[in-house]
Amino acid sequence: MDGNGRWARARDLPRIEGHRQGVQNVLRIIDAAAREGIEYLTLYAFSVENWQRPPEEVDALMHLLEIFLQQYAHELIERQVRLRVIGDISMLPEHARRPLEKTLQDTAHFSAHTLVLAINYGARAEIVRAVQDYARDVQESRARPENLDWSTLANYLSTAGIPDPDLIIRSSGEKRLSNFLLLQAAYAEIYFTPVLWPDFDGEELAAAIHFFSQRERRFGKTGEQLHQS
Repeated sequence: MDGNGRWARARDLPRIEGHRQGVQNVLRIIDAAAREGIEYLTLYAFSVENWQRPPEEVDALMHLLEIFLQQYAHELIERQVRLRVIGDISMLPEHARRPLEKTLQDTAHFSAHTLVLAINYGARAEIVRAVQDYARDVQESRARPENLDWSTLANYLSTAGIPDPDLIIRSSGEKRLSNFLLLQAAYAEIYFTPVLWPDFDGEELAAAIHFFSQRERRFGKTGEQLHQS
């Protein structure tokens, strides 16, 4: 969800106002995704690298997370949206972590739609932790190195139980993954749009889905093989 700061700067507003508008856009996109029949929506909210931003901006982002949960947790429950988190939330300040944990608990029984928030998330950190956990299981004779395959390793990732992404959308014109789901995105289609996140609406989401629908997903096979099957 990129472009909040540039959205604010273009309007001579403080950066935090761009983040505030970006947060308000989340519920609109949740609704748009539900209308499109999307079962899993993952939003990259805060990366492990984002701690390097100015302290006042980090503090403001944490308060926005708290405000979002206070204002919209009941909306998630009304819409029967399960909330999941990937990333290490133990580092979040208590005022943000506690409502997050409560919302996770209050929505855990829903299954039709899942909103995944990537908070204090980074793919490299995720992979290192997964390897450490697997190595610990090998050391304690709960796993054997020669039996390791992708499906096994995937169960050690933060996204265990969540399907790999079919489509990744990057707003604001940037063309990089920025340490997001690097292993899980191996066969994802990637859609880049110049639209800044606060302006990314249902029509933009529909355009991204149309792009996806035009792609021939071969997963290593030839087009002829797909057409034969």
